[in-house]
Amino acid sequence: MAVQPIRLFGDPVLRTPAEPVTDFDKELRVLVKDLFDTMLDAPGVGLAAPQIGVSLRVFTYYVDGELGHLVNPDLDLSSEEQEGPEGCLSLPGLQFDTKRARRVVAKGFNMHGEPVVLEGSDLLARCIQHETDHLDGILFIDRLDREQRKQALRMIREAEWSGEPAPQVRFSPHDTFGKAI
Repeated sequence: MAVQPIRLFGDPVLRTPAEPVTDFDKELRVLVKDLFDTMLDAPGVGLAAPQIGVSLRVFTYYVDGELGHLVNPDLDLSSEEQEGPEGCLSLPGLQFDTKRARRVVAKGFNMHGEPVVLEGSDLLARCIQHETDHLDGILFIDRLDREQRKQALRMIREAEWSGEPAPQVRFSPHDTFGKAI
């Protein structure tokens, strides 16, 4: 099991758009396994590579008993919206109702470079959008209205984990996947 530390709010890697995956090699497969192990250990329903300090466009999910991953996702969102509770492993203890598209079609690749189309609604759609946001340097609190965001930032300042120093990270997508050094 290769559980990695989860980066917390304030770590710059969480606000940096991730690089597309270009090499579908053994290192990518190790990254996907690390993401699965870390997500399931947390436990969470999704985890994006930047959350473990890796600036690559990869995420894993575990929704309704379905375990999967997506590399280099491109989303097509429905116009119909849903509002529901959302949290984040990088913002422990925070949960706010967040607006998202109700359905999503995500195109990308699996860890072997084979094309994948992932269709989801409700919780799976929320998860896919949330994790793809991570790959774009966006956190779910960025999608809250002004009052909710102010409340979230206040809660973050008061959280016991707030202000924890971030481990140093290598941002190159090609060196040890940005693990702490």
